[in-house]
Amino acid sequence: MKIALYLNTVCAGFPSPASDYLEGEIDLNRYLIKNPPATFIVKSQGNCLLQAGIHSGDLLIVDRSIKPQNNSIVIASINGDLTVKRIKILGKKFLLTSDNKKYGNIEINNESDIFIWGIVTKVIHNVY
Repeated sequence: MKIALYLNTVCAGFPSPASDYLEGEIDLNRYLIKNPPATFIVKSQGNCLLQAGIHSGDLLIVDRSIKPQNNSIVIASINGDLTVKRIKILGKKFLLTSDNKKYGNIEINNESDIFIWGIVTKVIHNVY
């Protein structure tokens, strides 16, 4: 899908008289998805990552080809259930954490049934 692209930035103050200049089109597929064969979309539920800008009902674009880094937001399977968490890498220790302190950390070890499905690369949510 391609839609109109205006390269002017949007300010919250006085609008620029040149802001109606159309630059071209943007292909949302190319902008949102870097590796189509390794990408999927899931819908979020809950409030554990509000500080990261992830709200309940948001669409999360997930890339399975990206290796998790410290503080990456990941989709993880825990005992067969999918969840969205932040991964913390502390030396050889791996934790799944939430921004909401109401939820505890989950340690990833050889005995846990946890699998990282992919990295959240984009979040789509309604503002209206």
